[in-house]
Amino acid sequence: MADIYKPETLSSEEVDSLDGVTALDFGTNWCGHCRAAEPYIERALAEYPQIRHIRIEDGKGRRLGRRYKVKLWPTVVLVRLGQERARVVRPADEESVKDAIAQALGQISG
Repeated sequence: MADIYKPETLSSEEVDSLDGVTALDFGTNWCGHCRAAEPYIERALAEYPQIRHIRIEDGKGRRLGRRYKVKLWPTVVLVRLGQERARVVRPADEESVKDAIAQALGQISG
């Protein structure tokens, strides 16, 4: 399996400028929980092509992970203009990811 989580390449300012909903997927390539959740996250997000999916390698001292108070991997934080709209931690099925997506989209559609 290829490495899917890349070192942080976005600044907080760049995240703050991302319009629309973006899924910030925090984890590491060696994390078993991350590898197990990958298909659930992928399938759920595949149904929402308007949502940007950015995988970010997390760890001690990583600013974005600390900004969103990530404690466990994987954590998918759905944001719009840098503001958290929903999150799912260690998803064990596709539905939990879809529920977070629905919450994030519901908060901006009304």
